[in-house]
Amino acid sequence: MMENLTMAYEDDSMVYLCDRTFDFYTISSVFFILIFIFSVTGNCLILCVLVIYENLKNVTNIFILNVACSDLIFALTLPFWAVYYLHHWVFGDFTCKFMTAAHFIGLYSSVILLTAMTVDRFTTVVLQNWPNNRLKRQRCAKGACAAAWIISIAASLSNAISVKVETFQDNFTTCEASSEGSVVKLGNFLQVSLLFFLPLAIIVFCYSAIVKTVLQSSNRKWHRTLVVVFCIVAAFFICWGPYNMMILFSSFEPDECKAAERWEIAFRICELLAFSHCCLNPLLYLLSQKLRKHLAQFLHGKNMWRNIREKGNANGSFQNVTFIAQNSVVILEQNPRK
Repeated sequence: MMENLTMAYEDDSMVYLCDRTFDFYTISSVFFILIFIFSVTGNCLILCVLVIYENLKNVTNIFILNVACSDLIFALTLPFWAVYYLHHWVFGDFTCKFMTAAHFIGLYSSVILLTAMTVDRFTTVVLQNWPNNRLKRQRCAKGACAAAWIISIAASLSNAISVKVETFQDNFTTCEASSEGSVVKLGNFLQVSLLFFLPLAIIVFCYSAIVKTVLQSSNRKWHRTLVVVFCIVAAFFICWGPYNMMILFSSFEPDECKAAERWEIAFRICELLAFSHCCLNPLLYLLSQKLRKHLAQFLHGKNMWRNIREKGNANGSFQNVTFIAQNSVVILEQNPRK
């Protein structure tokens, strides 16, 4: 996440130190705090609207709920990195590993969930007969979300294990990967390939087929839903694309001081663009007219408690029906037909 305030490169047996003429870490820290505030506020509002006003059995809402949780997890790590950039790592080894894991869980789960959301749109629009009922689609969506979290947690463990806290001169403490350069580069290549380019290829294929099908259809409901999902997915790749490309080509970072500093500034700009993604999704969700209406109602307190009571009554009615059904089974078992 961070490098020393002086850059170094080797030439045969000598090491050259480059003084920075531009400190981007303070700017990054301020942006991290702003991104954190906007992301937590926006995603918490979206979660409240979904829980109170929306049908959580709807497949699109299931994905949006999980993506909002993913963005929140990612955003909650930003204040720690902001303090790190401003000062040094002061939170200890366990927090270093935990925040690294949370950071990558948020990143990995976002791309997997957005890919799954696109595949769901593909099956709904292009493969209209599969799955052939709503209940099966719900089960597939819940299974995809569960798989996204499991894969993300498993993948983030290697990142968490590889980082450790080290203290250098002047009590400067870092939270960085302890692996050797070749191992780090291989990990970066696999991360970019499997969690950026592979999802990008899947999404491009799905949307090519979707656009072709939609252009031949007059179903406006498909058009509205597709616009929202397309914008969400496009925003992810626009934000994270430059950052992943910088990671992929990090082995070509120049050695000359001025060029190295320009590379560093470009990387930090791409990093800010990538990290800002977690506060963009709530704005994109508002492309949906229904969500805008529900958000306005929530902010004005309209129908909020009525919806909560109705959902509670619906759950209570379901439990009562289940209880009656179970009692009926018991009575039938106690009084079988002769």
